[in-house]
Amino acid sequence: MKFMHVTISVKNLEESVGFYRDIVGLPVVRRYAAGPGTEIAFLGDGETQVELIDSGKPDVAVGQDISIGFATDSVEALAERLRAKGVADIGDVISPNPHVAFFFISDPNGVRVQFVESR
Repeated sequence: MKFMHVTISVKNLEESVGFYRDIVGLPVVRRYAAGPGTEIAFLGDGETQVELIDSGKPDVAVGQDISIGFATDSVEALAERLRAKGVADIGDVISPNPHVAFFFISDPNGVRVQFVESR
């Protein structure tokens, strides 16, 4: 068995696709209407993807205890690029041991997104 995707219910598909495409750097793999008032987009580079679902409902509940992680070559360089793109909520870089460093930002729906550098 292999992990395929993580699904996030979103408030605004355009805003969320923009975040995962332009900020995280994931390409849009496919996007389609999935019934009245519902649109789905899959983004990713590789086997595992992020699925965004906009059901047209304004009161989407997103779990505050959920986070998704992405590997990066340099957390410092990425944080700099994100600041240049106007991302304001970049958390402090945390390095719990000499082999890893990471920081979090929030997506437009409040999902915590972690960027991790293995050292």
